[in-house]
Amino acid sequence: MTEARTSALTDAFRRATDRRTGEADQPGGDGLGRLTPQRAEVLRALAGCEDFVSAQLLHAGLLATGSRVGLSTVYRTLTALAAVGRADVVRDTNGERLFRYRPGTDHRHYLICRECGLSQPVDSANVEAWADHIAAMSGFADVHHTVELTGVCTTCQGD
Repeated sequence: MTEARTSALTDAFRRATDRRTGEADQPGGDGLGRLTPQRAEVLRALAGCEDFVSAQLLHAGLLATGSRVGLSTVYRTLTALAAVGRADVVRDTNGERLFRYRPGTDHRHYLICRECGLSQPVDSANVEAWADHIAAMSGFADVHHTVELTGVCTTCQGD
């Protein structure tokens, strides 16, 4: 990963967590915005993954490169990124959470292959409109939703 890309990811993490906590770099804050060297490693590793990845798999990849980042740090960092909208989260068929770095702040939905894990963003305008409609009709505010689309990709269909 280039130095410019690493710097951009670091800046994005800080901006996202600063907005969330308002106290990212203040002593005594909740630490969500503190970008330690270990968190930076996790962020770079996640950004380098093209598809969704579990915390355990990301951790194993870090260990394979000689990193000493602990599994709990990986979990905490991924959870923090998801909380501030910088990682998308889906569940696999066993219910395990899988993460993918979100380069922008736009909310996305994916079609994921159940066989190989290939993920493709999909146009979700209809889903977003439906969720907004349901929120308006029900009187609920701050409505969140999760939509997971899975199938078998063309490559795996041929196997």
